Amino acid sequence: MAFAGLKKQINKANQYVTEKMGGAEGTKLDLDFMDMERKTDVTVELVEELQAKTKEYLQPNPTARAKMAAVKGISKLSGQAKSNTYPQPEGILADCMLTYGKKLGDDSIFANALVEMGDSLKQMADVKYSLDDNIKQNFLEPLHQLQTKDLKEVMHHRKKLQGRRLDFDCKKRRQAKGSQITDDEIRSAEEKFAESLQLAQVGMYNLLENDVEQVSQLVTFAEGLLDYHSQCADILRVLVEVLHEKREEASNRPKSEFVPKTLADLNIETLGSQDGMNASPLPSPMRSPARTPMPAAAAAKPTQPCCTALYDFEPENPGELGFKENDVITLIQRVDENWFEGSVNGRTGYFPQSYVQVTVPLP
Repeated sequence: MAFAGLKKQINKANQYVTEKMGGAEGTKLDLDFMDMERKTDVTVELVEELQAKTKEYLQPNPTARAKMAAVKGISKLSGQAKSNTYPQPEGILADCMLTYGKKLGDDSIFANALVEMGDSLKQMADVKYSLDDNIKQNFLEPLHQLQTKDLKEVMHHRKKLQGRRLDFDCKKRRQAKGSQITDDEIRSAEEKFAESLQLAQVGMYNLLENDVEQVSQLVTFAEGLLDYHSQCADILRVLVEVLHEKREEASNRPKSEFVPKTLADLNIETLGSQDGMNASPLPSPMRSPARTPMPAAAAAKPTQPCCTALYDFEPENPGELGFKENDVITLIQRVDENWFEGSVNGRTGYFPQSYVQVTVPLP
């Protein structure tokens, strides 16, 4: 049986080659049929491409998709069904924020804000998982069924039609050339050709006239997206309100004056304590050692906003102002609580407040 089927396929292939090489015109079908064929071919490409692009939309990371496919394949081979969920980017970012928010501690407003945002991103990841399940069940699965059942059946009838048309045309030409082809053989080939033609037409018609079902699936997809984005918008709206409250809380929290501890405060034995009580104490770690006294001319009280450099400052970024210890820097403006803008020796730039002592404050 297998040999007979193979021989039949070879004969049909030979018929097709003979028709093409001989330049013989086969039976042509009407324009309506050809248009249905064209639209069916487009539908075949559409269904395959739409499934692939939808999966990419739901799971954008190609590495994660490949890993999930590999695990799924191994599970099938081993006979063990293993559930493997796609790592949503919102969930990954949420884990990072929650981890470091907890490490910073409850006494930090910033840490509390991190935890709040992490929790919100977790909720968004869960909503995205629900969207994935919805789209897979109500959009991708029907497309897969269409591809593996209806489209497959239609393409089978079209392929069979092509073979029967070739057989019908070949037998007609052979009879016309005087070959021993009976009318019964011609009639049998014609009936099979007509049967396949009808099946192919009905199959393509039913496929192409199924707009209601196809549009309904698009409606389900769009409604799922709308529900997903609506839920995310609600989550983000609450989050923004909470973060505004956290910012207000942080701005209203009074800042306590911080005095750095010295080595003596920490009961650390120093060289001065070893040499005796008369040894001169070491300078504070926040001040440069061996500060030279300011000259008399610099001791005169300036009239414009300025500050005196406590230590040398070497610029590390463009726009920063470098200076030496005891330089008098003219203040231009305060940039923020930690930085000033000023000028010295004809140069202007930004510098940290901790490196200077304000002599005449800005108005």
